[in-house]
Amino acid sequence: MAPDPFTGLTEFLAVADARSFTAAAASLGVTPTAVSQTIRALEKRLGVPLFVRTTRRVALTEAGAALFQRVRPAATDIADAFDMLEGFRDRPLGHLRLTVPRMAVPLIVTPLLPRFRQAYPDISVEISVDDAAIDITERGFDAGIRIGEAIEKDMIAMRLTSDITWTVVGSPGYFQRHGRPATPEDLTRHQAIRYRYPTSGVIYRWEFERAGRDFSVDAPGSLMVNDFLLLLELAEAGLGLAYLPDIAVGEAVAAGRLERVLQAFLPTSPGLFAYFPARSQAQPKLRAFLDMASTLLRRKG
Repeated sequence: MAPDPFTGLTEFLAVADARSFTAAAASLGVTPTAVSQTIRALEKRLGVPLFVRTTRRVALTEAGAALFQRVRPAATDIADAFDMLEGFRDRPLGHLRLTVPRMAVPLIVTPLLPRFRQAYPDISVEISVDDAAIDITERGFDAGIRIGEAIEKDMIAMRLTSDITWTVVGSPGYFQRHGRPATPEDLTRHQAIRYRYPTSGVIYRWEFERAGRDFSVDAPGSLMVNDFLLLLELAEAGLGLAYLPDIAVGEAVAAGRLERVLQAFLPTSPGLFAYFPARSQAQPKLRAFLDMASTLLRRKG
């Protein structure tokens, strides 16, 4: 009788994803020894080594990487097929994994999550807060939230907020010490808290518009961050000017901790969207989240 071709693939994918036999064993609820034995048996059956093991790391061999590239999408399709069966149950079930930027936490996640957990206690939720560009398919997320212009074209997107107007803000103390810029060009005489994209490492140039023309300013500054929340906190501390979405600074402005400048020159961009692969929209757990997010948005509007 020919061996089952699927034997060992679950363990192989778990180790390949975690790059660790110990972590893979924990995720599967078995011992590291059991995982190691299964992988050795799989390698023996296939006739090629799949992993390079050292005392400090586990890496895929060339053959292992080739197998992983073919098997991972198929395994995801199989998992999605079983997820679709949840639609035949009384309530959505499963584990919902989301990647969200910092600014979405107070705007969407915090007000939505308590209601969602109360309505769907059988759905466990995992939220990864990350401002970097994320390949949600490769990283195993069910969906993500990002600014509309940053979403890949092959994804389905659902609007969560209205368009975003950008703003330049500083603390009252900063403006007392350094004055207020009247035009974007005045920023060359100010201190900016600069933002570096986590993925590309590029420093963001502040964008403006005047008389229908878009232009950018490389505002100088000796502080650089890659986190919007830290950017906001440093601006409130008076360490420089910050370029942020208006929806992210509303509370600080209302409380008097920050003040807006250059409003006549600030552009508008698409708001926050939920995005996901087309094949994922049939998952009841994701559909439940999107429906509740849409309802929350309409109430806020």
